[in-house]
Amino acid sequence: MTYNTATLSSGLRIIHRPSPSPVVYCGYQIAAGTRHELPEQEGLAHLCEHATFKGTHRRTALQVANALERLGGELNAFTTKEDTTFYAAIGRDHLRQAVDVLTDIVFHSTYPQTELDKEIEVVCDEIESYNDSPAELIYDDFENMVFGTHPLGHNILGKADRLRQYTHDDVCLFAARHYRPDNAVFFAYGDVDFRRLVALCEKLTAFGAHDALDTCTTSPVVPSAETAASPAPHSAFQVRQLSTHQAHVMVGTRAFAYGHALRPALALLTNIIGGPGMNSRLNVSLRERRGLVYTVEALSVNYTDTGVWSVYFGCDPADTGRCLRLVHRELSRLVDKPLGPAQLAAAKRQIKGQIAIACDNREQDALDGAKCFLHHGILRTVDGLFRSIDAVTTDDLQQVARLLFAPDSLTTLIYK
Repeated sequence: MTYNTATLSSGLRIIHRPSPSPVVYCGYQIAAGTRHELPEQEGLAHLCEHATFKGTHRRTALQVANALERLGGELNAFTTKEDTTFYAAIGRDHLRQAVDVLTDIVFHSTYPQTELDKEIEVVCDEIESYNDSPAELIYDDFENMVFGTHPLGHNILGKADRLRQYTHDDVCLFAARHYRPDNAVFFAYGDVDFRRLVALCEKLTAFGAHDALDTCTTSPVVPSAETAASPAPHSAFQVRQLSTHQAHVMVGTRAFAYGHALRPALALLTNIIGGPGMNSRLNVSLRERRGLVYTVEALSVNYTDTGVWSVYFGCDPADTGRCLRLVHRELSRLVDKPLGPAQLAAAKRQIKGQIAIACDNREQDALDGAKCFLHHGILRTVDGLFRSIDAVTTDDLQQVARLLFAPDSLTTLIYK
């Protein structure tokens, strides 16, 4: 895979992947997520993302909304536990406009209180939509159980009562601390003249301290360097009465950081247990053979210094105990019985095919590549991913299973 990189005098890193497509995916990824919030700032990273669209020194909120839409492009953003992304999809002839508006909102937003008050209510409505979707809500609540008081346990959306207390100063201080060129990556995937892109970014980011500092009344506070150890036994069992039609269940534990040597083995093991294939062990056991669930899946999320591994399923409340026993039985099988050579080869072939198909989604591929470059300074290649999968042994898989799947290391959360 060919790609270009540069680091500007402002500290901004740029990464460009060439493509003959007439559509360019580009944007800023910033190391400013939920984990960068102070204890009393739950939901602030996500609120800052929303408020960033609400006007700059040069544009009103309506002008921001129209800047790329009128050209047939798209402008969007999202917040995760470790970063915030502002990105655009645009025809290559309009790249300059996309870079200009993205840079304007990220580094020059004014966060007016009147707009902030309205956007807080929008986020509160978003929270209520999650409260009405237990299959989504349970993932945030589960990470809160696993990580406890660490910021990684914060709900990304925050809580309505706290959100309504945030002011202009709170938001612009968060932006001043984190929305800096030296804390960000600009990415572009498409038919782009890289030298012109670098020159354009250099021009647009040639400023000093964040503009928001000029309108804030207090000094920014740097969060502590507390980390979430990985992996670590964290056993707990909790049932929450939500009066849902289905029981929603998650079982899991802390897992491996992105750079951990066993991460590829965990990815392969996760795919075997509960990946998207209909032949995953849990789908065969719970759905195909017994008809107990509609959805069952396993997921591994890797952060810079830790991770979380989990299984989710929804079932009739009366079947909760039976489904849990079947999940634990499948996990125990992987602890006690190594895969045979043919099983291992088939599992590797399947996940490599899934990776190849996933990389065909250019927008998601651009976002994933930028995230990797932001946090790790590298760009993963498909060939590199394949090599890491090919290197996994049956001993690696059993080692992971023994580390993570022991009953006294598993946390369980049930909505009923």
